[in-house]
Amino acid sequence: MTIEEVIQTKEMPLSRKLSINIMYTANWINELMGDALKPYDISLQQFNVLRILRGQKGKPANLSTIQERMVSKMSNTTRLVDKLIKKELVTRIICPSNRRKVDISITPSGLSLLDTLDPIVNNVEHHISQDNTDNEIEQLNTLLNKLRNK
Repeated sequence: MTIEEVIQTKEMPLSRKLSINIMYTANWINELMGDALKPYDISLQQFNVLRILRGQKGKPANLSTIQERMVSKMSNTTRLVDKLIKKELVTRIICPSNRRKVDISITPSGLSLLDTLDPIVNNVEHHISQDNTDNEIEQLNTLLNKLRNK
């Protein structure tokens, strides 16, 4: 189905068509990912935080580091971390000598959850891209990078 069929219009400028198509597709992917994560009571943003912390390879991160690496910059990182602490998936340690310094680490439960979620997310990613060749996927990635790097 074309984007024109989805939004029920006939003509629009190419730049608008591109913007709407990217936003629509991003929302579609977010819905697929969200549906896959929902049974595990974790949001896509929380999943992103856990993956960032796992990427630290045992070293803690601070809120600023997490925020910089988030896919969705609109996320309230403090709130996301608070929810993950309640679920015992991450820990937060406040430095006694400098209360503004906060270290956040993934727990063994968080790592275990990622071990469970990784194949599920991989399957969703495969589903999204299965009708495209590797060359087409590379080309699309190149074009998206070019579009974003202005």
